[in-house]
Amino acid sequence: MKKLFPPIVYNTITLTGIAVFIISFGLILFLTVIELLATETKPYMGIITFIVLPFFMLIGVLLMFYGIKRERKLIKKGYKRERTLPVIDLNNPVHRKLLLYFSSGLLFLILFSAFGSFKAYEYTDSNEFCGTICHKVMNPEYTSYEYSPHARVDCVKCHIGPGAQWYVRSKLSGAYQLYAVLFNKYPKPIPIPISNLRPAQETCEQCHWPKVFFSEKMLKKTYYMSDDENSHWSIDLLLKIGGGNIESGPTSGIHWHMNIDNKIEYYASDERRQVIPWIKSTNEDGIITIYRSTEDDFDESKMDKDAIRRMDCIDCHNRPSHLFRNPSGLVNELMSIGWIDASLPDIKSTAVDALDKGYSTKANGLDSIEIIIRSYYESNYPRIAIAKKEEIKNAIAELKKVYKRNYFPSMDVDWTKYPDNIGHLYSKGCFRCHDGKHVSEDGKVLTRDCNACHIILAQKFENSSIRISLGGVNYKHPVDISEAWKDTNCSECHGD
Repeated sequence: MKKLFPPIVYNTITLTGIAVFIISFGLILFLTVIELLATETKPYMGIITFIVLPFFMLIGVLLMFYGIKRERKLIKKGYKRERTLPVIDLNNPVHRKLLLYFSSGLLFLILFSAFGSFKAYEYTDSNEFCGTICHKVMNPEYTSYEYSPHARVDCVKCHIGPGAQWYVRSKLSGAYQLYAVLFNKYPKPIPIPISNLRPAQETCEQCHWPKVFFSEKMLKKTYYMSDDENSHWSIDLLLKIGGGNIESGPTSGIHWHMNIDNKIEYYASDERRQVIPWIKSTNEDGIITIYRSTEDDFDESKMDKDAIRRMDCIDCHNRPSHLFRNPSGLVNELMSIGWIDASLPDIKSTAVDALDKGYSTKANGLDSIEIIIRSYYESNYPRIAIAKKEEIKNAIAELKKVYKRNYFPSMDVDWTKYPDNIGHLYSKGCFRCHDGKHVSEDGKVLTRDCNACHIILAQKFENSSIRISLGGVNYKHPVDISEAWKDTNCSECHGD
């Protein structure tokens, strides 16, 4: 019987290469069909289909050529061998049974291998894999993610997105991270910001489109002071969401920065992007205005041009899914909704102090919170400790939840390590640029006026009448500090 290929092809190495090539090619076709039929594109599909499997195809091709080259050399040296394939006689019952068993087993092996490979791929695409298996060091981020507004958005949707390009970039940049995790060389806490994060236009803006942000938002906040009575006060704000475009609504307000007709670029002189001495604004007519900080000792000639960043969503929304909350703000919220009894004397100051002591381990923190709260009331308010035993118990339970979700001593993670740029109470946030100290060459100042982003519709203190005006009321600081609040960043007192 005449053979289909030259004799040099019929060797173990070449035949193995052919098998690897055929199997890889078959899996590529299989996964391509799956991707075409899928209702939703998955980031890992592209990398497996178009990078991993073609790599194995290449290995198969190299094995084929190596086997042919090796066989040719052996023939030249006189090691010519007559190779014969096994003879299968279908008239022989034993041969028929063996062929049937072998073919059936091979078919099931191929099917289950393909199915198993696909299920393994699906698991690597899951949030559990990202948060608990592969990236165990990311436990703080995974925990905060589970309680975030994006808890139902898969990790890979934001961190990678569809297609193979950004998957490859993220994994190549993560090669050192893998080494760091294996050999315990990673920093604690994980440094921010992520320098190679995919542009927000390709991730965030697939769901959130700044072009249609043109309304206002009503926001009411209740605060409790750190005195014996937990004196509270409230403030009603009308947030100027802004943005939008000239056809659909106002082009001013907070999202003006993200208007497609405006281009904002900035240079941060620190790694965490909290100190911004240089800002460049380009309007729809192409007019450029550069603002420079009058207080920052910054040499513009030494500025790294490659470090200039175009402003996008995450410059303000920098903790959209991994926010570690300030204890004072959290306790305010829990008290305002009644989950912590506001009638417990000193509960605001005692709770915040118990949360923010900097414990060495999470177990130590949880135990200490209970001890601190209970002992405080037993020592200072013994009657209340008995009369409001359940209320104190509930407060302790809520504070433990807060601690579990926001403090991770093993990774040195808490709210002070990761500033939140939304607002300006606990971090510099808006005041990184809008501090009244960034001035252009023609004397234009980036405003610090509160009304640029929101209007205070009403403000009420516990023992005074409400101050209300649709045109806006002047802010009054709950503690008498004269006019200092106008020139001092909130975070200097309320932050870390």
